Amino acid sequence: MEVETDGDRDSDTHLERDICIHIFTVSSAMVGVCLTVIGLIRVVITLGRADTLADDFLAGDALLFLVSCLLSYWALRSRGLRRMHRLEKIADVIFIVAMIGMVGICALITYTMSIPAK
Repeated sequence: MEVETDGDRDSDTHLERDICIHIFTVSSAMVGVCLTVIGLIRVVITLGRADTLADDFLAGDALLFLVSCLLSYWALRSRGLRRMHRLEKIADVIFIVAMIGMVGICALITYTMSIPAK
């Protein structure tokens, strides 16, 4: 049976902080990506080339990325190790769900744009 030392805990805490920092930075960038794509889709809809619900789904996805970003920031700011782990795990799950949603929305956009306008 291995005994966990303080060095192991410090290494794990450092790894958790690194994950939180990555979730924080990527989530905030993905909010910007979602908002940019929403603007582009609105231009395409205005030009009458396609009509899709992708912009509505992207708005929801942007909110998921924002929640993930805020939770990871909260985890970075928390003093308690247990709270930091819990917040980081929640932020991680929400981030993964938002990324899967983004892939689905990209498929929807591709499908919508490939159908000829009537």
